Amino acid sequence: MSMSNPVNYGLWYDFRNPAQWHQPFDSFYPERLAQISDAENLGFDSCWLTEHHFCEDGYTPSPLVLSSAILARTQQMRVGTNLMLLPLHDPVRIAEDVATLSLISGGRFDLGVGIGYRQLEFDHFQRKLSHRPSLVEEGIEILRRSWTGKPVNFSGKRFEVGDLAVTPAPVQVPKIYLGGMVEPAIQRAARVADGFLSTGGIGMDVYNEALLQNGKSIQDGDIIMGCWAIIAEDPEAEADKIGDHVLYHINEYIKWGAFGPPDQTPLFENAAAAIEGGLYELWDADTAVSRLNEMMETYPNIRDIHFWAQFPGEPAESGSQRMRYIAEKVLPRLRK
Repeated sequence: MSMSNPVNYGLWYDFRNPAQWHQPFDSFYPERLAQISDAENLGFDSCWLTEHHFCEDGYTPSPLVLSSAILARTQQMRVGTNLMLLPLHDPVRIAEDVATLSLISGGRFDLGVGIGYRQLEFDHFQRKLSHRPSLVEEGIEILRRSWTGKPVNFSGKRFEVGDLAVTPAPVQVPKIYLGGMVEPAIQRAARVADGFLSTGGIGMDVYNEALLQNGKSIQDGDIIMGCWAIIAEDPEAEADKIGDHVLYHINEYIKWGAFGPPDQTPLFENAAAAIEGGLYELWDADTAVSRLNEMMETYPNIRDIHFWAQFPGEPAESGSQRMRYIAEKVLPRLRK
């Protein structure tokens, strides 16, 4: 791995606050913002936020607002979305907000997007699920044109943007990353985005193959990997301790349709089954170092690996203990 492209290691946040473990949101957010600021001091390089709407547990609907707060509290840390639901938004508004985030932070913001899958969200924002491919591809094209500082002049199936320039334009153009778990989505990332958001390592081989098929080199596309590993000195004991939170985490995604039609995708019955059958892996520091190094050798275009900061309803301090363990026992060895 060339040192010109070091890998960033970071944290992933969904800001879910489920009823059975509820904490008042006006203390919940400040506590996690303080945790992120501590994480930068511990040596984490990045922070990634995700987006959903109308969730009982408050899964954040406003990742760009939170990004602004995080960028204001940090000095070097990169902030990005993994991911925002681009088809639900007006791409020009996203372009304006992201350009602003980039300018206020010295270019520390990257935009990761996906096509979404929850009918409820599409209904409210008056978009059709069947239009997702064109919404996302046209949206990305509008973002790119918006950040040139020149008039957008875009006319497509879903959007019309006339002879208007979006200002102010970013000085350092944010990267646009595209997520996906099925082959057409991963191939789209190779075709139209600057990189691929890989959930739990899924699809990295498909993505690199698609880069080559599109006449690009492996180094032309970044892999941003959201890692679902639970890393602790005694990972089995850790999994027992946080099992209820992990079970909630995966089952909510299944209920929403993240892993296929909810009526055909059974929920996990208990935490042990979720950890066995979900995307989770149980690693101690030695395992984490060897597995991640192996991954980075196999996929030399991995640019960022980030871990869930804590699972829904898990106390912040419980997540912070794993963060400290990763920062002390894993990151220094990966950076050698």
